[in-house]
Amino acid sequence: MSQTLAEKFYYLMRLGREFEIRCKEEYLKGNISGFLHLAIGEEAVHVGAVVGFGKGDIFCPYREHVLALARGIDPRLIMAELFGKITGVSKGKGGSMHLYEPKMDFYGGNAIVAAHIPHAVGAGYARKLMGEKAGVLCIFGDGATNNGTFFESINMASLWEVPVLFLCENNYYAIGTHISRSSALKEIYLKVRDYMPAVQVDGMDVFEVYEAVVEAKKYIEEYGKPYFIEALTYRFEGHSMADKGDYRSPREIEMFKRRDPIDILVRKSLKEGWLTEEQIRIIDQKVEAIVEESVQFSLSSPEPSDEELYRDLYCGVCSDVIP
Repeated sequence: MSQTLAEKFYYLMRLGREFEIRCKEEYLKGNISGFLHLAIGEEAVHVGAVVGFGKGDIFCPYREHVLALARGIDPRLIMAELFGKITGVSKGKGGSMHLYEPKMDFYGGNAIVAAHIPHAVGAGYARKLMGEKAGVLCIFGDGATNNGTFFESINMASLWEVPVLFLCENNYYAIGTHISRSSALKEIYLKVRDYMPAVQVDGMDVFEVYEAVVEAKKYIEEYGKPYFIEALTYRFEGHSMADKGDYRSPREIEMFKRRDPIDILVRKSLKEGWLTEEQIRIIDQKVEAIVEESVQFSLSSPEPSDEELYRDLYCGVCSDVIP
């Protein structure tokens, strides 16, 4: 593991953590409205997966702030989107749940659980027909694996042999329902092992996630077939800002916080000499400045005009024939 990679991991994970902490503050101030789903505690999965996957399409659910940051989308444009401003990555129309940037092959923020999984299979099939190897990364939660579209998509991906990496971030809860009450199989990767290679990794360790995704990416590019990873992780916040998360015991939350993915990264990097205390201090200062700049940019950005409501309703071809 190189020093450069460890530094990149720390920067992106710290940026994701501080960005979302600030989002929470701005939500409570009223600057962000609607739904807000935070991924605090799950940064290792989001950063490790996106960095490890590299080129290719990314389809993900609505808990996607850190995924978008790791993909390289400008933090100012993400924050402005959460503020509902015209300068946002989705022009203020999508908000927290719909960060969408096709220029970066980022098809994020599907608000319907598991709905984006067949989309990912379709994209993988398209890449196969075009002879491309980059493939598709499809990220979803444990709750999505009880959905019919999940099983249909797994079946079609295996049957058609499409280059899709399915990544399940298992945080043990589908909103407030524990996996023991919703799934006959608690180890989710067992649901698909008869269809494709399937492994389980520690989702609190960014290095382990990264290495697993790199290996899976090589497989889907070489063989053009699907691969499945289950990453065991945990969200420290409730399902959304509207959820206190009091269905979880304080003891359980504290147990997982002792395995904070950023702390694990720091301890390992300091021990191996990949990072120094001074590097960490400099990165922390940089992150603080970036987050503050993102908020100020959003506050000063204009809201969408009334006319903007009627734009982008149809694709370019359709707009020529539909009044």
